[in-house]
Formats: sequence, C-alpha cells, structure tokens
Amino acid sequence: MNPHDPMHGDEPLSDEVVLAAMRDWLEKAVIGLNLCPFAKAVHVKRQVRYVVSQAATEEALLEDLLHELQLLASADPGDIETTLLVHPGVLGDFLDYNDFLDIADAAVEELGLDGVLQVASFHPQYQFADSEPDDMANFSNRAPYPTLHLLREDSVDKAVAAFPEADRIYEANIRTLRELGPAGWRRLFTK
Repeated sequence: MNPHDPMHGDEPLSDEVVLAAMRDWLEKAVIGLNLCPFAKAVHVKRQVRYVVSQAATEEALLEDLLHELQLLASADPGDIETTLLVHPGVLGDFLDYNDFLDIADAAVEELGLDGVLQVASFHPQYQFADSEPDDMANFSNRAPYPTLHLLREDSVDKAVAAFPEADRIYEANIRTLRELGPAGWRRLFTK
C-alpha cells in the first residue's frame, strides 16, 4: 500500500484524512452493519483512542506499538477502552502485515501484558485462510488502512459474557456481508 493518496500527489496522507476515513469506516461498517456489537458503546462514550503512526519501517511501528500497549495498560478504561493504531506507511502488503502479527503478540508478552491486552487485526487486503480474495466475509476485517486494534482482555471477556451466543457473531457477519455484496459495501462509503 502506498501511504500517499493519489488525489494529493506525492504528499503523505495527513493524520486528519486517515482518521476521518477510519471513523467513517467504524461508524458505517463496524457499527452501522453491527459487525461488532460491542463497538457502539465505546464509540459513543469516546473511549476509542485513534493513533496514526508515521512509521515507515516495521521497527518504528514496533516502537509505536510498545508505547501504545503501555499507555493502554496504564490508562483508566473509562478514559481509553481500546486503541486503533493505524499505520498507513508500513505493512501495506497483507502477507507482511500478517507476519508482523506474531511480532505484535510477542510484544504483548515481552511487556508482561499477556492475558491483559490482545492485538486484533484489520487491513485493506484482509483475507481469511482458505478464502478467496473477493469473498465478502473478508470485509469483516477490512479497514481503510492497516490497523492494529489493541483490546483489554477483561473488556472482551465481559462483552462476550453479556452477549448471548457471541460465537455466532462471525457467522452473522458473513451473512450480512455476503447479502450486502461488493456494490452495497461501496455504497456505504458514497452516501
């Protein structure tokens, strides 16, 4: 992925452009299609921290990730429940991004935060194993830019306990996205 927007020539995308696209995606897709029934409450309470990393290398991204993991672990959940670490300038290739997830998990362990925080993944080319690239099911994890989603384990456990049949969310998402189709997905962002 090129961190430059073709509409702006060779200028890097501004944080404002990246954040606007991410908020639009969160509101229209994640919340609007109810892909994550837990997202609306933290969004409404403004407990989602959005961070745009200017990293151009995996090493720089790892530094940003370590910082954000420590910040989230020490923050009051009433202030910051979850963090979206968006990195438009690095890991644009999904396979490279997927490999980096092992490094992200190791960072959680290195900081002694295993069982406290976890890292979920979103990417514009996200593809589940054994799925075709154009399978709409992949869109449940497709975001405008590569993103590491930092979550509190306690919050995930509480949300799953409060939501009957939480294990069926994935199946419902697949149905919703396949019914929506590619044209419907595009319409979400052209309104």
